[in-house]
Amino acid sequence: MEQRNVVSSQGPYNILVLCTGNSARSIMGEALFNTLGADRFKAYSAGSHPSGRVNPFAIEQVRALGYAAEQLRSKSWDEFAAPGAPQMDFVVTVCDNAAGEVCPVWPGHPVTAHWGFPDPAAVEGSDAEKREAFARTLQQIRTRVQLFLSLPLESLDRMAIEQSMRTIGQEPL
Repeated sequence: MEQRNVVSSQGPYNILVLCTGNSARSIMGEALFNTLGADRFKAYSAGSHPSGRVNPFAIEQVRALGYAAEQLRSKSWDEFAAPGAPQMDFVVTVCDNAAGEVCPVWPGHPVTAHWGFPDPAAVEGSDAEKREAFARTLQQIRTRVQLFLSLPLESLDRMAIEQSMRTIGQEPL
C-alpha cells in the first residue's frame, strides 16, 4: 500500500469523521466535507459502536445541502482499518465518547484532531425543537469545516496542520 504524506499529497485528501454511533454528527461532517470540499476532499464517516441507522433529522440536514443522502449509512470504523480500505490523511472525532476511546491503528498515520459538538440526537422535545438542534449542529460543523478548508494544506508541514486542526477544534461554538 502506498504511503501518503499529507504535506506532499495534492489530493483529494481522504478524511474520516468519527463518532460513537455514526448516526448524526459524523454523518453531517462527511456530507459537509464532500459538499464544501468536493474538489479537495473525499470524506467518510464511521462509528466505534455504530447505531446501524442514520438519524432522519441528519438526513434532512444533509439533503438540504444538496447531498445524496441515499449513499449514507451507519458503519463501523473497523471498515477503515481493514486491508484495502482507503488510506486516511485526516481523522476527526466529533463526539467526546469517540475521542476518549482507543481508536484502531490507521494505516499511514493520518493527522488527527478532536472537534467536539453537542449531540443533537439527545435533544428532547418536539420535532421542531429537534430540527433546530440538528440545524444548529450542522452550522457548527460547517464553521469548523470551512476553517479547515481555508488552510493552505499544500504549503504547511504536518505539525502546522495538526496544530491548526486542534485550534479549529477549540473554536467556540
